[in-house]
Amino acid sequence: MRPYIIINCAMSLDGKIALPNKKQARISSEEDMARVHKLRASVDAILVGIGTVLADNPKLTVKKEYVKKARNPVRIVLDSHFRTPENAEVMKPNARTIIVTTSKEYKKGLLEVIKCGEGDKVDIVKLMELLHERGIKRLLVEGGSTVIWEFLRHGLFDELHVYIAPLIIGGDAPTMAGGEGIKALEEAIKLQLYAIERCGDGLVLKFIPLRSR
Repeated sequence: MRPYIIINCAMSLDGKIALPNKKQARISSEEDMARVHKLRASVDAILVGIGTVLADNPKLTVKKEYVKKARNPVRIVLDSHFRTPENAEVMKPNARTIIVTTSKEYKKGLLEVIKCGEGDKVDIVKLMELLHERGIKRLLVEGGSTVIWEFLRHGLFDELHVYIAPLIIGGDAPTMAGGEGIKALEEAIKLQLYAIERCGDGLVLKFIPLRSR
């Protein structure tokens, strides 16, 4: 068993999620920020990779300006060698946090460390089983690009939401799905579009995986 998994990201019209220097930039509109925080409030946990934590230092909480009765989901960070800084926002006790490593395991207050995998890579397939056992039934994956790719390539998602902003970034900037990518078109991850929604000046495209029949 695993949680119901929603992958969500925002990108420019040319598919970029950050600047060419890898620096994070706010691509989402105010309307999309409201959508994301409502989505956060609807799930049991939010998952990101250590790269996102080190680059953006996100709080991964729900802002009351977008959701009046805000409920903070569990924050999950994939961090093989526990590089999350002690002063990182995700380490602050305003929500429960799970750090997933390949080296150690312990629990202290609202912080839980789960060992899952070996070497430099967390075993996300096994992790999904562990999270489900811990009562996490709905999971929101917010990135970064390498993490999103891992979930996509393992087929670990039920919905993919993509906000497309009306702007062009260009250059060698990170895209929604990083990682190694595919070697042949036959290996492409196939999706089925089920909704298109106007969101401020941009669009939100919603997909489900196209399962083999």
